[in-house]
Amino acid sequence: MTTIDTKPGNNAPAAPPRKLLGHLMELLEKRLHEFFRAERERRSKAYSQAADLVGSVADLVGAGGKRVRPAFCLSGYLAAGGDPEDHRVLRAAVALELLHAAALIHDDIMDAATRRRGVPTVHERHSATHRLCGWRGEDRRYGEGVAVLAGDLALVYADQFMAAAPPLVDALWAELRTELIVGQFVDVHVAAAAEFPVDPQLARWIAVTKSGRYTIHRPLELGAAIAGRPDLSDAFEAYGSAIGEAFQLRDDLIDAFGDGQVSGKPDGLDLAQHKMTLLLGAAMQRDLGIRDLVRAGDAGAGRLRSRLRETGVRVDIERHIDQLVDDGCRAIAQAPLAAGWREELIEMARLVAYRDR
Repeated sequence: MTTIDTKPGNNAPAAPPRKLLGHLMELLEKRLHEFFRAERERRSKAYSQAADLVGSVADLVGAGGKRVRPAFCLSGYLAAGGDPEDHRVLRAAVALELLHAAALIHDDIMDAATRRRGVPTVHERHSATHRLCGWRGEDRRYGEGVAVLAGDLALVYADQFMAAAPPLVDALWAELRTELIVGQFVDVHVAAAAEFPVDPQLARWIAVTKSGRYTIHRPLELGAAIAGRPDLSDAFEAYGSAIGEAFQLRDDLIDAFGDGQVSGKPDGLDLAQHKMTLLLGAAMQRDLGIRDLVRAGDAGAGRLRSRLRETGVRVDIERHIDQLVDDGCRAIAQAPLAAGWREELIEMARLVAYRDR
């Protein structure tokens, strides 16, 4: 691993933001790898197959995720002037990635998803093992049961890493987890109840609460708090809320119009599950016939994607994303951040808002 001089000497400039962040992200990957290696070994001593449960979490984490949440946590810390050589913030960044793994595993069960990051989902893989081995009971229930436990285990791991963070972040960590779970419940409930017409404000609240806040806003706030800069909370909330919503809108567009071979998950999954996304709400306002296709469920999923293309709603969503990116970047334009970090956060905003997976 390359060693980086993180503190300037008398005449030497500090390392640029991207180099500092890249160095900490490398250390994060190393910590994840070492943790899972040790945990697999430890759990297999009592029962060899117990390593499979740990492996379910480790394999998902290692399957090529974007590491958006750790990156924003570390960025919030460094932008707030945190010491790059104080690696306590790494534990918080690891915790965020493990919390995300827990959310993905449970979300895939609820959505009956078959692929995640280009490989079978946790419940699908364990169901397949059950079938191949000819074990007793129902393979689906076994697979989903193991996946529930794997998601719970990831959540325990996340709390284990966050336990070493300063006490002042305890309330923030609790709020982050609560927002994620409550937002997920409302998302599932509204989809199941088929509450039409979609309330645009409710759709936005779901998007921001279950994804936007815990993806960008809260990680930034956590990083700043660990650096001892709670005064940045307002600026990071304004930036994070806007860019978090843009992030979720991009997810909606990828689901509806993207290529599953690129995104690593099935096309149109949110549409098939009747998720009340901002995209779908905007499309219904343009074309009432879309409501009937949503009510048709799986039978109308293919036609629904075609109808969405015909509405032209994609253009409106892209414009809204542009506006959100502008709003977020303006929110940090005057924030008292460490040198170079306004520009770095502006670039990060564009990367997450205009990604293809």
